[in-house]
Order: sequence, then C-alpha cells, then structure tokens
Amino acid sequence: MTESIEHFSNEPVAPESLPDYRDADLNPVVPAYLRHKVATTLAFWGVFLLVALVSPLLPFVDISVSKYPLAGGAIILLLSLLHARLDARHRGWALREHDLVYQSGVIWRRQVILPFARIQHVETLSGPVERWFDLMRVKCFTAGGQSADLVVEGLTSATAGQVRQYLLEQIRDDEPADSSAGPETASDDAHG
Repeated sequence: MTESIEHFSNEPVAPESLPDYRDADLNPVVPAYLRHKVATTLAFWGVFLLVALVSPLLPFVDISVSKYPLAGGAIILLLSLLHARLDARHRGWALREHDLVYQSGVIWRRQVILPFARIQHVETLSGPVERWFDLMRVKCFTAGGQSADLVVEGLTSATAGQVRQYLLEQIRDDEPADSSAGPETASDDAHG
C-alpha cells in the first residue's frame, strides 16, 4: 500500500493537448423527426388559432379586438415552425468506443457526452404520435438520479432498439466480475 502512494503522480495536462470533443462525427436525426415536430407544433398552436378564428362568431366578443389574437397566434406558429426546423437540423448523436454523444439546441446549444461506465439503466419509449412517425427515444440513467440523464431523440424504432441493445452490452461488459460467485454462476451470466 505504501509503495503505491510513493509512486503517485498528478501531472498537469496542457489544454492544447486535450482532444477536441467537437471531433465526434454526429449522426443526424432521421427526417421523420422534423415531420413529427411540425405535426406536434401545428396541433398545439392550432388549438389557439382555432379559438381565435371562432371567437368572432361568438356574440359577446368584440370583432375588432379578435384580429389581434389571430395575428399573434399566426406569428407564434410561424416562429415555432422555424424553431422546429432549426432544432431538427442541430440535433445529432454518436456512439463512440467509450461513450454516447448527443447534441441539441438552437439558441442554447448543448452537447452531452455520457461514458458507458456511468450508465446504470437504459430504456426506450415512444408516445402515440412518435409511433405514427416510427420514432423512438433512448433514455440513459446514471446512478443517483430518478430522471434520465440523457434522452436521445430522433431515432427510428429499429435504430433505438439497436442503440439500447449496444448500450446494454457495453454496461454488461464493464461490470466487474463478482469474486464471490462460483464458476457455475459466472458461466450462467455469460450465456444468459
């Protein structure tokens, strides 16, 4: 024990020698992701536009005032559709040898790099609208959190299943062997 303490070193690392995290070749999200975002944006803001269109037909609404909510709703809808397009363009993901990379954001860009060694649990999920577009999300959980630390959106259901399976294999390979388990338990774990 004292021998390992005597050989301990903690040399500084020069910032210019660090690898550039932006060198990861990111896979873009599938084109169906943009269609999904456009459909959900239209559905959400369409309700407000419908109310603005119907409000002049109501007897207790002043017709001259009802044009402003319609114009405001139309502007917000157009800005939301532009944001959806830019959002789909700026999203990307990559599986590398030791980690999963996910990038998102239009105004505030975010790139998360999650090492496989930190991942405790992986799940895939999709809502009814996502299933309509054959989309699925991969959620990665690390120790100590109740919510997902990384959610990769914009994958087809087939790709999401493959990513999930690959991550589960990496997690299983990174687990330390249980020294108290006998040879029968270890071989059962390797095959099952």
